[in-house]
Amino acid sequence: MLLTTLPSTLYDAALALVYPQACAVCGGSVESRHDGVACVACWNATRVFTDDDTLCWKCGSFTRANVSEERKRSIRCGQCDEDSFAAARACGFYEGALRASVLELKREPHVAARLAPLMLAAQKREPTNSANLIIPVPLHSSRERERGFNQAALLARELARLSRLPLDEHSVVRRVHTERHRAGMDARARRESVADAFAIRHADAIAAKRVLLIDDVFTTGATVSACAAALSAAGAEKVFVLTIARALPASGL
Repeated sequence: MLLTTLPSTLYDAALALVYPQACAVCGGSVESRHDGVACVACWNATRVFTDDDTLCWKCGSFTRANVSEERKRSIRCGQCDEDSFAAARACGFYEGALRASVLELKREPHVAARLAPLMLAAQKREPTNSANLIIPVPLHSSRERERGFNQAALLARELARLSRLPLDEHSVVRRVHTERHRAGMDARARRESVADAFAIRHADAIAAKRVLLIDDVFTTGATVSACAAALSAAGAEKVFVLTIARALPASGL
């Protein structure tokens, strides 16, 4: 192990000396390529979900409730009853290093090495571990041309590589170029903006599949719910959602 990590460590040290990179969160020094745009201290300070956390079993919203392992499956927030997905999970909160990594991913088509194992750990927990097909939430073709890539697809490819689950980037399309969700838009406005935005063009490829939808951030769940509804209508057995981050609760923590 030492022989394999020493060259990388020396390279990181030399790179930090010649081309110092400022942490996108605190402005300190990022000393390892593995950490992407945030320093190790900011990664350690960012809230990442673990098996010990109590979440709404459906949408994955965080609660401070301390319940037994047996009762965790019965926890419901009451705000996601009408959502079309079976369950949604995230690696952690949209703050600190996770927020900085998501924002960087919208600018540069590179998934930080630090994100990949976080995604895999979240995917391997119940109930998302029963998925047998990975699908990224698509961008509209004009939006993808504008950006040059689909960040959800980059994340999905990384997770497919690590989990060895099959990846489908072609069966779901975004047929409506929806307005970007602005800060301050309520849940109803977000849902109306993505209603009927997605279409399935290869229904046979997703029939009876347990799909894991991949996106970068879960805010109100409007986008992934609309996409899940289209998949379910086309014959998917269940649709789960996995995102890098989810918005902080309005009341804070």
